[in-house]
Amino acid sequence: MDKRQLLIRRLEDIGLSLKNSGNALALLALGSCGLDQDRLDEYSDLDFFVIVRNGYKRQYIENLGWLASAAPVGYQFKNTSDGYKLLFTDGVFCEFAVFEEPELAKIPFSEGRLIWHATDFAPSDCVPVTAARQQQEADLQWIIGEALTNLYVGLCRCRRGEKLSACRFIQNYAVDRILDLTEILEKPKKDDKDIFDKTRRIENRYPGLNSNLSGFIQGYDRNPESAKAILEFLDRNFEINPHIKKAITELL
Repeated sequence: MDKRQLLIRRLEDIGLSLKNSGNALALLALGSCGLDQDRLDEYSDLDFFVIVRNGYKRQYIENLGWLASAAPVGYQFKNTSDGYKLLFTDGVFCEFAVFEEPELAKIPFSEGRLIWHATDFAPSDCVPVTAARQQQEADLQWIIGEALTNLYVGLCRCRRGEKLSACRFIQNYAVDRILDLTEILEKPKKDDKDIFDKTRRIENRYPGLNSNLSGFIQGYDRNPESAKAILEFLDRNFEINPHIKKAITELL
């Protein structure tokens, strides 16, 4: 059995375990195991939500017997108040959260695939209602302003000798804003955006950006060089304020 088949089978086994547990309502697969199964490969993991009856969330979080009955567990740790990251002994890694039914309307999540649900559970409850609302389009000038000021602050930190902090401002925070701007400059090759992590599949979605990424992120010892590449990209594609540009250039 290859990894893809193993992942799909494991979800089915977890669904059966939940069905037999007594107070579960549904198992919702997310990401590549949900609606994006064409992305499943040997490096994929399982992301899922378990929906349980009111008053039983704590029981399902504190006792993972329902999961261990699907397959032996080798390692687990509670990474949020709602769930765990976990590794089965056969190498299947998963990240999951447990929610009671009313909570679904209050949390952001991407649409998934129902693996199993109880007869008294409405599948429509697994349709996300807040994710789109929370992913509002940021103002263009705000994005550009954030990128420029991140470069400025980062270069100031670099001059002070705070290279790690500088690296974060220049090669992380500013680059995040460049990814926002890329969505304006370039039409995605594939419409498979991860609304929670814009770096996912960025190379495939925006091939035109690839030639620039290595210049934007040159590493711990090359903060000024990275900042220069980002500033040149901004100046090439947008109208930027001459005063902040001058201040950044002087720090370079």
